[in-house]
Amino acid sequence: MTDLSTRYLGLTLPNPVVASSSPLTEKIDDLRRLEDAGVSAVVLPSLFEEQISIESNDLDLYLSHGAESYAEATSYFPDMGSYNLGPTGYLTRLSEARKALRIPVIGSLNGVSTGGWTRYARKLEEAGADAIELNVYHVPTDPAQSGLDVERMYFDLVAEVVGTVKIPVSVKLTPFLSAPAHVARRLGELGARGLVLFNRFYQPDFDLEKLEVVPSLNLSTAWTLRLRLRWAAILWGNTSADLAISGGVHTSSDVLKSMMAGARVAMVASSVLRHGPEHVRTLLDGVREWMASHEYESIQQMQGSMSHQHCAEPAALERANYMRVLRSFALRGR
Repeated sequence: MTDLSTRYLGLTLPNPVVASSSPLTEKIDDLRRLEDAGVSAVVLPSLFEEQISIESNDLDLYLSHGAESYAEATSYFPDMGSYNLGPTGYLTRLSEARKALRIPVIGSLNGVSTGGWTRYARKLEEAGADAIELNVYHVPTDPAQSGLDVERMYFDLVAEVVGTVKIPVSVKLTPFLSAPAHVARRLGELGARGLVLFNRFYQPDFDLEKLEVVPSLNLSTAWTLRLRLRWAAILWGNTSADLAISGGVHTSSDVLKSMMAGARVAMVASSVLRHGPEHVRTLLDGVREWMASHEYESIQQMQGSMSHQHCAEPAALERANYMRVLRSFALRGR
């Protein structure tokens, strides 16, 4: 019988499909639908550092300071108190989810600094989270902040959170780091049990008539997966942390490619938002069918099979592939 089981964050999961943070992981009824459809774990929507900060009434003053001089800029600043359930409600929902579900529940924290994160990481653990995902969403806008400063921020944050809780901690990385392989290895050394590739930076647009900044959210497509596959293949075997792919997983083929690149789990959000939680069954059925037809006995058998681990010089391979792609396009145009 085909074995779909995998290991992620020290947890034994029945299959590699995990529901990533999205509106579908916020309500208990939707979480039950995802579980019934076959996901092996769920990541709750993020609790933002700004929501923690707003408890001290500092954030609104900080954001709005000087904004009255530039009316157009005020539309950048959301009402953070209205986003999801807030810190107290979040902990309650996590506790409810943990009691309602049989599968692991992963809490998510989104921020860039220590202090409040550390305190709430401990609270997530106390509320019953099986693991914590740190979503480090940071845009380095300060010209004085170097790439080394950014990396040090990651390292300090992860070291402090890992030293505070006993449950596994994963880190959701940005694809825009200057040295992702170094960061991945160092985070594993600091105790991160997993690395999620990658978070998405949602770019706003400008409304030229209202002179407002407007939010713009586009669900991922299969093309989004390419960057994640590439870096999973590079990082496989070069970090002690488990790899997860998040972004662009829409079909059973995408799940299989994620495994072969080196991921332990493939996270879904956009595909289940488009097609509903029941789409997970389609993904898993497709994985089973492909494995049976290609005589794979287990998911673990294929994990990392198409990674760069067996290449003596991955950088040279990447440049060779780059030239190969350009060459294929030139030939197609003749």
